[in-house]
This record gives sequence, structure tokens and C-alpha cells, in this order.
Amino acid sequence: MQRGILLLALLLCLVAWLHPGAVFAQASGGTVRQIVVEGAQRIEPGTVKSYLLIREGDLFDTDRIDRSLKSLFSTGLFADVNLRRQGTTLVVNVVENPVINRIAFEGNKRRSDKDLEAEVQLRPRIIFTRIKVQNDVKRLLTIYRQSGRFAATVEPKIIQLPQNRVDLVFEINEGDPSTIESIRIVGNKKFSDSKLREIIRTKESAWYNFFSSDDTYDPDRMTLDRELMRRFYLTNGYADFTVSSAIAELTPDQKKFFLTYTVNEGKRYRFGKLNVAVQVRDLESSSLQGAITVKEGDWYDSEKIESSIGAMTTDIGTRGYAFAEVRPRVNRNREKQTIEVTFEVSEGPRVYVERIDITGNVRTLDNVIRREFRIVEGDAFNTAKLNRSRQRIQNLDYFEKVNVSQVPGSAPDKTIVKANVEEKSTGSLSLGVGFSTQNGAVFDAGVRERNLLGSGQDLRLNATIAQRKSQINLGFTEPYFLYREVAAGFDIFRISRDLQDTSSHDVNEIGMTLRAGYPITERLRQRWSYTIDQTKTTNVAAGASILIQSQEGNHLLSQVTHFLSYDQRNSSVNPSEGYLLSMTNDLAGFGGASRFTRNGLKGTYYYPLSREWTLSFQLGGGYIVGLGKDVRLSERFFIGGERVRGFATSGLGPRDVVSDDAVGGEWQYSGGSEVTFPFPGFPTALGVKVRFFSDFGSSGKVTNNESVAIDDTGSLRLSVGTGITWTSPFGLIGIDLGFPVVKEDFDIDEVFRLNFGTRF
Repeated sequence: MQRGILLLALLLCLVAWLHPGAVFAQASGGTVRQIVVEGAQRIEPGTVKSYLLIREGDLFDTDRIDRSLKSLFSTGLFADVNLRRQGTTLVVNVVENPVINRIAFEGNKRRSDKDLEAEVQLRPRIIFTRIKVQNDVKRLLTIYRQSGRFAATVEPKIIQLPQNRVDLVFEINEGDPSTIESIRIVGNKKFSDSKLREIIRTKESAWYNFFSSDDTYDPDRMTLDRELMRRFYLTNGYADFTVSSAIAELTPDQKKFFLTYTVNEGKRYRFGKLNVAVQVRDLESSSLQGAITVKEGDWYDSEKIESSIGAMTTDIGTRGYAFAEVRPRVNRNREKQTIEVTFEVSEGPRVYVERIDITGNVRTLDNVIRREFRIVEGDAFNTAKLNRSRQRIQNLDYFEKVNVSQVPGSAPDKTIVKANVEEKSTGSLSLGVGFSTQNGAVFDAGVRERNLLGSGQDLRLNATIAQRKSQINLGFTEPYFLYREVAAGFDIFRISRDLQDTSSHDVNEIGMTLRAGYPITERLRQRWSYTIDQTKTTNVAAGASILIQSQEGNHLLSQVTHFLSYDQRNSSVNPSEGYLLSMTNDLAGFGGASRFTRNGLKGTYYYPLSREWTLSFQLGGGYIVGLGKDVRLSERFFIGGERVRGFATSGLGPRDVVSDDAVGGEWQYSGGSEVTFPFPGFPTALGVKVRFFSDFGSSGKVTNNESVAIDDTGSLRLSVGTGITWTSPFGLIGIDLGFPVVKEDFDIDEVFRLNFGTRF
């Protein structure tokens, strides 16, 4: 009997441990008469009772008590909850979670507190829970891993404070960046691994990448790499190319990654028949054939298809067909390995611009970007104008990246244009050093801000100090004067030249220029300026040329300048295709002592030999005619230096036979050709380029004082040379070696020149 009672007691204890609610029900079998809340400090007892699923007057129910317990825990307000019965009273005992008093970060150097605070969900005066802390730790680790720091660790620390408050401190060990040890490409046969590594954005860790983050692991960058490889193969005829997989393997120490891309190149295709099918009234297909930039038999190139579509869309848009669409229809013949393309021109839906949204500009004002758009809200949507708007924004050279796209608007006939930009540094500190046989050692320094306070204004200050020359120039340009597309500005300058070695005198100038330029058409631009310049010729040597001796004293120049340019380049910042034509006309005589007209023409043409090789040609010339007066030496043409490399500045042209002074020419011409390409064997990412050039030019006088003997053959001068430029982390560094091939005995050479600069 006693043994049975003992077994029954043990069974009741086991049931009470597993199902306390059942014990409540068995023990009383009665009704809850009262609910008492204990332990609540900040939270009202009524609030605690509201989360319960059992009320006063209900029976003691095991299931409802169990669900009430879970309901209280799910609120996140309590660290512990206990429900017990005392007679007919249900006692709810709670331990409240603390409130966060302060959140701090320790050990973070690469990321600011502000950046990290924006990522975590917890905030001061919010209830502390361990789950939320764990989630925030995961978010912080994600931030560091996105920047390539997979070895980073985050340890949360809790500091207990009075009144159930805590300080939460995230102790961060950022670790070293997880760099790319090697990049392997599997399956490529037509292009080498080294060639494809130049194409993709991710780079292997190397000493010259210390200013770049491209050698740290980033999964988003790997996705970009796949797209870059696909585009590269598509532009080289491999229309079936795919990237089968991209795998990143992390070493056990979490410091290095091994990347493996598996590719399938497929067959190489040529263009087959190229047709234009027009479904727009009064528009002939034959009139659009000239816009196709490829020929039948060329290797397939997806970019040339896109450029043909762009050229065709522009052509159609200029004819007034705002809603016409051009879509390529591709027919692939795998047996013949050809791709036939039919450009279908159809009347697209009538769509209007509802809104233009601009994002990504932190510093640059919205209106600086908006005024470059060729379309505005309410206009008929036009792809050609949208593409031109994108190019105009890029030509500002304020942004690293510019992405202009369209998304559906609030109605089927409306579209929203989105412009997303990534800003870059527009302030620059330039330093230059060089040497020439004419000016000796030269030091140049300049400070410039091309986007002053984000308003697009250009402010610059330049100074040149040399053994024989010093110059200071202050300039300011407002690109939209009086809210119109008029670039107005001024220049104030002071120049001192020691020309004793070349022309046996010194010159001091001080003056100012007012200018204003505006577009006539989308590509044609005109500028007017007025210059007033006080020139003082001093220290004329006793043995100087008679022409120079006659210039001694003060001289006032009052001059109006007209400038006209037509720009058909694909980029004004880094052109590789297109041409630029310009004309300059100077007229002096509106006051002052000089009266002359001076005119000049110049043209530059860029031709892409390949994706990385650019061939350019340049040709220019000018002449000056005195209006009732002889032309002063300071107003004549002095060429050489940058214009005809291999010769010093003023190193070629008329010279006094006796004094060997350069006296300038009344006409001149110069030109040349240059090919630029990446330095062989150097990674493209390093930014080292080689150029080979050939320059030519000449200058001469029309009139001559018979009492002065002048060496003035007017013969052609020719030079060849090579140079290297490096777009380094410190700025552009360049070295030029020029060698005169055809010259006169009285010319002055300049074989070597070095310059460098930096940006901030």
C-alpha cells in the first residue's frame, strides 16, 4: 500500500514538471478569481494582462496558460516570465528586458560611427533583446565583408546600469582585407587568361593596387565581371558565349580568395545580310542605310549594333519622328556561322516624360545636372535626346559614372527618366616641373575647383615660376549666366618673362579678359571675349635686334576675340573618336596702341584603331595683318614646345641673324599625328600608356625691315618622338622625348620634357 502511494506521488510530480497547467486544473478544478502581476516596473500591469489569453472568471486551463506564457515571451519585452497559482489567484511574475541607454562602437577605423549606426536596428531608448543584437552583429559583418574584410569580427558587450538600463558596445576587429590571390579562367581558348583579366573589374593583389580596392573580394563585382566578359566576347563575334560558373574559395585563415570563372566561348560569327524594315509613314528604308556602322562579312559586334541603333534613332529623331522605335531582329545561322540583322523601324507608343529624377549627387546641385538634359517634363520621349543628355552630363566631368534610364510612369503613356550619378573629385592641385634650353627649370602650380560649391562654377588660380618666366592667372566661369546657357567669366593675369637668352629683353604684362560663350546648335559653339593688356618691355640688351629695341616702353592692347568651334567627339574629357574644328579671330584697335587682325584655324581628328589604341591627327594655322601699323613682336606667332615637340618654345621660326633673337612670325602652321596605346606587358589597370608622335610646322614673316638681317626660310620643320604617361595615384605623370628630323641651323631643340600633377 505504501509503495503504491509513493508511486502515485512520483507520477504527480512528473506531470507537474511537464504540464504545470494540468496540475493547476487538477489541484483546484476551479475558476481564476484574480490575476496579479509581479515584477513590472516600466510596463503597466494592465498591459501585461492584455497579452494573456486567460481572463478573470475563466477556468484554469492548461493550454491557455501555456499559450499565455508564449504570448508574453513573443512581445520581446521580458527576459523571463513565470506563471503560478496561489489558491484562486494566477500570479504572473515577469523580469523586464533592459532599455538601451547608449550604443557605441570600438575598434572601427575603416568605417565611421555614423555609417555603422545607420546599419544597426537597435537605438537608444529601445528595449534590449539578444535576438536583435545578434541580427545587428550579422549586419555589421555584412558591411565589412562587402568591402572585402572577411576576417572582421564583432563582439557585443553589455554594461549594466541602474534602473534596468544597459550600454551596448560593439567591439570590432576589422581585420585585414581579404585580397584576391589568383584569378583562374577555365574553358577559354581564343583569348588568354591575362587578356580576360584585363577585361574584368576584379584584379589580383599586386603592389601597384595599394590605392585601389579592386583586388579585394566583392560578390557584386564578380557579377559585374561576368557581364564584362560577356560583353567583350559579344563585341568580338562570339554570340554564344556564356559564363557557366563563378566560384570564390576562401582560404582557412580568411585572408585570401581564389576566384575561378568557367566559360564557354562557342563559335565565332560574322555579320550576314543587314536590312532595314520601315513601318513608319513617309520614311524610306534606303535613307537609313547610311546609319548602319557595319558591313556584311565583318565580325559580329553587339556594340556596333547598338551604335547603329543609336545613329538611326538620332537620324529619325531629327526628322521629327519623336515616337519611332528601332529594334534589331537577329537571325542566327549556326551552320554558316553568320548573323543576319534586320533593323525594324516602327511607330512606337506615344510616351511623354512625366518626371526626371536625379539621384547619387551628394554635392552637385540638382539643377546643374537637370539643365544638361535635352528633354524636360512634358516633352515627347525621344531616345536620341536622352542619349545626348547622358553624354552632356558625362562631359561635365563631375561624375565617375552616369546612368540615365527610363521606367514606366503613372500611366501607360508616361515615363519617368532616372539619372543616377557617382560623383568624383573636381578639385585639383596641379604641379609641373620641366626643363628646356630656353626657359631652364620650370615649376608650375595651380589650384582649381571645376564645380564650386556644387554649382558648376569654375574657379582657378595658376602660377608659373621659372628661371626666366613667372606668371599668375586668376579665372572664374559661370556656365549658366543669368540662368541662360551662356558661359560667362573673366581672367586676371600678370606675366613676367625673362627673354634675354632668346630675344634679349624682358616683358611684364598685366591685364584682364571678359568672355562669354553660348551654343548655336547642339555641336556648334561660339564665344566672344574682350582683353585689355598693358605690356612693358624692359632691360633691352645693347646688342639686341633693332626690332626688339623699337619695342621698349609701355604698350596698351585692346582686343576683341571671336571663337567658333564644332565638336563631334565622343567625349570632351577622353576622346577616342570624332573630330573638333575651331576658328579664332582677333581684332585689335578699339583703343590702345595696336591695330591688327589675327586669324587662326585648327582641327583635330580621332580614330579608334581598336578598343585600346587611338590614332589622332591635328592641323592648324594662322596669320596676322597689321592695320596701318607694324605688328609688334608680342603679338606674333611663336611656335615650338607643345605644338611642335622636339623644338623649344619659340625654338623655330624667324630669328635675328646678329643677335639670334626670336622675332616671331606673321604666319604659322603646325600639325602632327599620334598613336596612343597601353604600355605592353603592363596591366591596363596601372594606367600606363605609350605614344608615338610626329609633329611638323613652320612660321615666317611677310614684311621685313631691310636694315635688319633675319633668318627666315619659312621651311618645313619635322620631328618624331615617343612619350609615356602614367595616370598614377598622385596624378598624371608624363615624359616626352622629341627628336628634330628636319630643321634649320638656327632652330633651338628641346629633346626631353617631364611633367607631373596630382588631384585632391
